[in-house]
Amino acid sequence: MRKSRIILTAGCFFAFFAFGFIDNLKGPILPELLRTENLDLRQGGTLLLGAYVGFIIATLLTGFVADRFGNRVVLLIAGLLLSLGLLGISISLSYVALVLMMCCVGLGLGAIEVGANGLIVELHRDKAGLYLNLLSSFHGTGSFLVPLYVAWLVDLGFEWQRIYLSVVAISGALAVAFTISPTAAIRPTLVASSWNWRETLRIGFQGEMGWYYLMISTYVAVELGLAAWLMEYLQQNRGMSVAKSSYYLSGFFLMIMMGRFFGSFVVESLGYLRVVGGALLGGVVCLSLGILGNDDFLVGLSISGGFFSIVFPTLTAVVTGLHKENVGTVLGILFTFGGIGGALGPWSIGVVSQAFGLQTGLCMTVLFGIVSLGTLTIVARRQQRA
Repeated sequence: MRKSRIILTAGCFFAFFAFGFIDNLKGPILPELLRTENLDLRQGGTLLLGAYVGFIIATLLTGFVADRFGNRVVLLIAGLLLSLGLLGISISLSYVALVLMMCCVGLGLGAIEVGANGLIVELHRDKAGLYLNLLSSFHGTGSFLVPLYVAWLVDLGFEWQRIYLSVVAISGALAVAFTISPTAAIRPTLVASSWNWRETLRIGFQGEMGWYYLMISTYVAVELGLAAWLMEYLQQNRGMSVAKSSYYLSGFFLMIMMGRFFGSFVVESLGYLRVVGGALLGGVVCLSLGILGNDDFLVGLSISGGFFSIVFPTLTAVVTGLHKENVGTVLGILFTFGGIGGALGPWSIGVVSQAFGLQTGLCMTVLFGIVSLGTLTIVARRQQRA
């Protein structure tokens, strides 16, 4: 039993490493893709939107699949969808086909989001905050490595399609891992035997849940918007090379990785909402300095990752603590709103950048961060009055 739990936990950690690596592949590749395929910033934003449309669809559907069939099945499906999407991207011959295959990749990423978080909660419910932050640190590890990986392959002369093809090995390994993984460690009582849509909506939207959904969607818009457009911004507006701009993006993800690892040991003692509030405030300040300041303040863009790092997993822990039944479906709703933010952030930056320039477009991340912080303030005050 204990050995099976360790194996499944390790599988979840690998799934989130794959999630971070594949999800943030598009940001470092985006400048090369735009120039090679002669696409404008709005088309680039729509391409990113396609990935998160798939993500949203997956989180809506896989929460039910997780409650009915288990999170292990969801993670197996994720590996298969990612492999199909990455292969499709590498051979796509048109812009429409590329958007559709990005949507398929988004389906796989959404399945990982629901499946891995849900499985970790099943395995470690008593220490959900600790293990969810540790889980997210592996997302940060994959995210940290991928800009360096892409910059290295671009320097070697690899085309962007071949870079996508090279990553199929990771998604294939994920599918294999959850094909052969054990099931004995899963607690059956946490997997719902039946599912009622009307009851799920009642539970999923009761009390202050709407505020949590707004909070997480605007936060995700910040993180993924910056991840998608930072290298393009640094290359176009600050005159950096591919290699140098990749260091800043990797630095952002390095700070996320470190923040989630070390933060996992303090969130339980400091209080979830207090930690999230401080993280959002610090992150918004760093972003503002990095975007609006001179080159000496650019490091703030990377440092912001350290503050933002614990927001998503800690909010996930808050929500799972509010629900004892249909956890997979409730997480699916939460991550659906996260996916909406993931679609809105990169897309809105592309649209605004096309009209007013990349610096103005990147300022959208500051705006989203302020909205998320304001929403947290509302939740905290409502809880104090209760």
